[in-house]
Amino acid sequence: MKPLRSFLRHEVRRAARHVLTGRLIDKTRPERGRFLRHQVDRIVAQVWQHMEEVLPEAELERIPTLGNRQNVFLSALTVAAYHALLDFGIPKDYAIELFADLGWKLYSKPVPFLGWVARLASRDPQKQLNLILRMLMVYPFSTPGPPGYECHSWAESGRFCTDWTYCPPYAFVRKYVAKHGDRGEVEAFRRSWCDYDWAITYAMLNGGAGERGHYEREHTLSDGDAVCDMRWYASPTPHTKASELALTRKGSSCVEPSVGVFP
Repeated sequence: MKPLRSFLRHEVRRAARHVLTGRLIDKTRPERGRFLRHQVDRIVAQVWQHMEEVLPEAELERIPTLGNRQNVFLSALTVAAYHALLDFGIPKDYAIELFADLGWKLYSKPVPFLGWVARLASRDPQKQLNLILRMLMVYPFSTPGPPGYECHSWAESGRFCTDWTYCPPYAFVRKYVAKHGDRGEVEAFRRSWCDYDWAITYAMLNGGAGERGHYEREHTLSDGDAVCDMRWYASPTPHTKASELALTRKGSSCVEPSVGVFP
């Protein structure tokens, strides 16, 4: 993972400078001032110091594919970055908010290219969305099964469905918390990785809420549920729980079935 580490050192520093510089250090105590560039660089240096402690516990050698290992590495980076913000004296909720904003810069980086490829392949927004998801399910979200990702995915008329039953990045965070105690790491993971799904749907379609794209998820692994049941729509029309029940897997005709992952 040395090439990934070198790449991320550059990208994390650039994202942190962009997201943090000029933000309040503590929203409840404006007298603490706003982040200056040298303070941001100090936090970034602390992130990589924490990674030296956190990363060995990820046991990357156990993770079966390169893409899955990459995501577990990023999960360890999530814990390290969150700890670095806490160590700077930033309150927990605000530290999570700042990390989520920073992490989004990295998480969403491949989307414009994937969207461009999908638009070359089809002019139909739902087909574009399905293709982007399938590309992501090849890398980095391939599905070798535990300790890698495990998911069943299929396409229906007007939506793409993914039921995730194992997520290695979340499994690492959960294991880390079980060993070291909970300082908010699971919440930080959920409010970043898990909550990105709505925004990433809009980004994949170059749309927005009420404009283009709609995402639904009734259950979430990081909330303690047994599945992340994700439904991805190109249409902006919200779908109610009643419509979900009307389109259960038993009662619907599923086309293009596949096994894959996208947490």
